[in-house]
Amino acid sequence: MPLSEPAVPSDPALDAALQSAHARSDKKMLIALYAAAAARRPEAAAFFLTHAYVYALESGAKEAAPLRARLVALGAEV
Repeated sequence: MPLSEPAVPSDPALDAALQSAHARSDKKMLIALYAAAAARRPEAAAFFLTHAYVYALESGAKEAAPLRARLVALGAEV
C-alpha cells in the first residue's frame, strides 16, 4: 500500500527551522520549535509535544514538567 500525503500541510519555515536545529543539535531550540508546532497544529499536538518532551528530558530542561502536563491533558501520557 503506497504512503498517502500527510493530512496536514507542511509549514516550510517551521520545517527548515527544525532541520537547522537538528543539524546543530540545538536541544533548547528543538524544544521551543516542537512546542510551537504543537500549538500551530493541534491535530498533531501529541506528536510534537512528545518530541519537545523527549528533548527536554534529555537536556534536563525546566520545560519537561510543563510539557509532560500538556501531554497528560491530551491523554498522551499517564
